[in-house]
Amino acid sequence: MDIGVVSMRYAKALIEYAKENHAEDTIYREMKMLSRNLGVFPDLKGALANPVLNIREKYSLICTAATGDQGVSRGFSRFITLVLKNNREQFLQFICLSFLDLYRKLKHIGVGRLVTAVPVDKETEDRIRNSAGAILHARMELETIVDPSIEGGFVFDINDYRLDASIATQLKRVKQQFIDKNRRIV
Repeated sequence: MDIGVVSMRYAKALIEYAKENHAEDTIYREMKMLSRNLGVFPDLKGALANPVLNIREKYSLICTAATGDQGVSRGFSRFITLVLKNNREQFLQFICLSFLDLYRKLKHIGVGRLVTAVPVDKETEDRIRNSAGAILHARMELETIVDPSIEGGFVFDINDYRLDASIATQLKRVKQQFIDKNRRIV
């Protein structure tokens, strides 16, 4: 069966369950943390794919990845039990991403990512978040990343759009223009 189909079915079922039980915000936080940890720690995905670990051990790993030492919500616990019982743990990251997309559409939340060469102060970050939210008519989740390799300026990704005003990109464009111009001369 297709990964996208399976993950979307599970995500839709979870969002419906969460809406019925008014637990969508709690489950969203847990799924967001689980998705982040599955992306950051590839060994976690490897452990979940390991057939030597039993369901109880995999359940414990997933719950720890979702909330740390805190206990998970009842809805999240039931969902993870269902996923493990049906041997769908290899789709868990895709299920998380599908759930996060569905939740954001439901709650009108936009996602943005700001990459700068130096750290941005809280006031500027709030101003960017509010401006982008006003343009999209949505609440914004803004992730800020410091990446010195862009040398200056910023790269701002919002939903599917990118505004690249980094010095590194501008230097690449100038270099490419010189190369193109010199090809015409020779």
